[in-house]
Amino acid sequence: MDKNTVTGFVLMAAVLIAFSWYSRPSEEQLRAARERDSIAAVQLQQAQEAEAQQKAIQAQQAQALQQDSTSALFEARSGQDQLITLENDLVRLTINTHGGVIEEAIIKNHLDQQKQPIRLLTKEDASLVLSLAGKHENIVTSDLFFQPVEDAASQQPNDQLTLRLPLSDGGSLDIDYRLHPDSYMLDMIITARGISNHFAPSMRTLDIQWNDRARQLEKGFDFEQRYACIRYHEADGGTDYLSETSDKEEDVEEALDWVAFKNQFFSAVLISQQQFHNAHLKSQLYKKGQGYLKNYEATLQTAFDPTGAQPTQLQMYLGPNDFHTLKAHNDLSLVQDKDLELEDLVYLGWPIVRWINRWFIIYLFDWLKGFGLHMGLVLLLLTIIVKALVYPATKKSYMASARMRVLKPKIDELNKKYPKQEDAMKKQQEMMQLYSQYGVSPMGGCLPMIIQMPIWIALFNFVPNAIELRGQSFLWADDLSAYDDVIHWGKDIWLIGDHLSIFCVLFCVMQIANTWISMKQQQNAVMSPEQEQSMKMMRWMMYLMPLMFFFMFNTYSSGLNYYYFLSGLTSILIMWFLRKTTNDEKLLAQLEAYRAKNANNPKKQSGMAARLEALQKMAEQQRQQKK
Repeated sequence: MDKNTVTGFVLMAAVLIAFSWYSRPSEEQLRAARERDSIAAVQLQQAQEAEAQQKAIQAQQAQALQQDSTSALFEARSGQDQLITLENDLVRLTINTHGGVIEEAIIKNHLDQQKQPIRLLTKEDASLVLSLAGKHENIVTSDLFFQPVEDAASQQPNDQLTLRLPLSDGGSLDIDYRLHPDSYMLDMIITARGISNHFAPSMRTLDIQWNDRARQLEKGFDFEQRYACIRYHEADGGTDYLSETSDKEEDVEEALDWVAFKNQFFSAVLISQQQFHNAHLKSQLYKKGQGYLKNYEATLQTAFDPTGAQPTQLQMYLGPNDFHTLKAHNDLSLVQDKDLELEDLVYLGWPIVRWINRWFIIYLFDWLKGFGLHMGLVLLLLTIIVKALVYPATKKSYMASARMRVLKPKIDELNKKYPKQEDAMKKQQEMMQLYSQYGVSPMGGCLPMIIQMPIWIALFNFVPNAIELRGQSFLWADDLSAYDDVIHWGKDIWLIGDHLSIFCVLFCVMQIANTWISMKQQQNAVMSPEQEQSMKMMRWMMYLMPLMFFFMFNTYSSGLNYYYFLSGLTSILIMWFLRKTTNDEKLLAQLEAYRAKNANNPKKQSGMAARLEALQKMAEQQRQQKK
C-alpha cells in the first residue's frame, strides 16, 4: 500500500475512534458523575426522609378519604389486590386490580443471564399512574381498586380484560385490555361512562406518570448501558432520544406518538392514538454493580373525553428490539394512516450508514440466517460476501499503489536530480508531470478505501444491535452479543476492566499484522525524502492504533471483535493474492505503452492532482519573484 492507502486506513480508524469517543462520557460528565457520587449519601437520606414524610401525608389523606362516605370514590378506595394474567405464546402480563395497570411483563421466548424468561417490567421497579382532575376530587388510579368485569357468557378469555372503576352515582371509568395474538402489543382503551358531571367542562386531558428502573439484563454493564435510553417519536417528524451517556432531563414541545423505555435488546413502548403532549422526560444513570442501568421517568398528557363519546386509546409494546418484529408491529397500531417507525428502536447508525444497514446488511444477514447456520458461520460468510463486494474497490486501490511502486526508480532519479531543499517545488512539478505521462494518479489509492468506510462503520453499528446474536455461543465465547471473558479477574483495572477478551486480542493482533504488511509495502513505495519523513509519524500512529482499539473494544461484543478479526484476516489474504498475481514487469510495460501512446496527447490532470500542481506552480512563481 502507498501513502494514500494508509491515509485511507487512518481516516477509517479516526472515524471509528471519533464515534466511540463521542458515545463515551466526556470528562465533564465523568467529573459530574464523581460529584454526584460524593453527595449521593446525603441526597439519598434527604430523599428517604422526604419520601417517608410524603407517604405519611398520603396515608393521612387516604385515611381521611376512606372515612369520607360522601366521596364518589368511597367504595373504590378500599379492597383486595387481585392479580389477573393476560398471555399469549410470546408474552405474559400481570395486571393488578389495585391501580388497574400492568404490574409485571414477562417475555417468554427470551432468557436472562439466569436462564429465566425476561422480566421487562416488575412491580418493584415500574409504575404507571393515570390521573384525572375532577371538580371536587381527583381520580388517581394508584390509590383505587378496580373491579374485573367478567364475560357475560363464559369465563374471561386470557387475552382480554375489562377493569371497571365504579363511582357512587352509578358511573364508571373502564379500562379495556386486549393482548393481540402472537404479538407483543397490548391495547389499553380508557372510557368514561356517565361521569362527565365530575369534571369541569374544559377538562380534556389524561395525565400519565410512567416510571421504570431499567434492569441490567446482559453480561456487559458498560456496553448495555451505552445502548439503553429513552427514545420517542415526534408526530410530525422522526425519532429522537435522550443522551445515553449522561443524566438528562428534557421538556419536549412537539406532540409525540410514542415514548420508549429502551434496554439494549428489549423495550417498553407507550403509544397514544391521540398523541402525547407536554412531555417531560428524565433519564438517570446507575453505577455498575447496582443491578440497574438507568432510571426512567416520563410525565405525559393525552386526550380524554369525559362524556365517553371518544375513548382514550393507548397501546404498549413489550418485547424485543428486533427490526422485523418492530416493523411488523407498526401494522397493529391504533394510529391510523401513519408509520410509527417502531423499528427505529434498533439503532443502525448515522443516515448514510443506516441506509446501508437498512437496505443491504439486514437482508444479507437474514438470507444467511435462513440457512439455519450457526451465528459464528453467519458472521464468517457475511465477512466473505462483504469483502467480495468491495473487492473491485480494494483491487483498484492496490493497483494504484502497485503503479506507484513500479515507478519508484524514476522517482529516485528525480530525487537525485533535485537533492536540495530549495528545489523541492521543481521536483514536485516534474513528479506530477511524470504521473501524468504514465496515467497514474497519486490519489488513486485513497478514494476506493474511503468508499469502503461506510460499510465498515455500518457493521460497527449493526452487529452490537443484532438480537439474533444474543445468547449465541461460539468457540470460547458464551454470548456473541457480549464480551468473551475466558480470562477474567475480580477487580476492575483502569482502561481494561475485569477481563481480557480473546476475540479483541485477536482483532488487535490482526491489525498489527496488517500494519506491518502495509509498512513493508511502504518501503518500496514512491516517496520523496520529505514524504518519507512525514510517514514516520504515520507509522507510529498505525502501530499505536491496535493498542487504542484494545482499550476501546475489550468491553465490546465478542461478535463485533470476531467480525473485525475475520475482516482483518481476509484483508491480509486478499493483499497476498493481489501481490502474487501482479507482475511488476508487465505492469511497468503497460505504463510505458501508455506513455508512448499518449506522448503527443498528454493526459490532462483533473481533480486534486490538478489543484495540487497549480498550487505548486503558484508557490514556485512567488518564490522566484522574491529573489
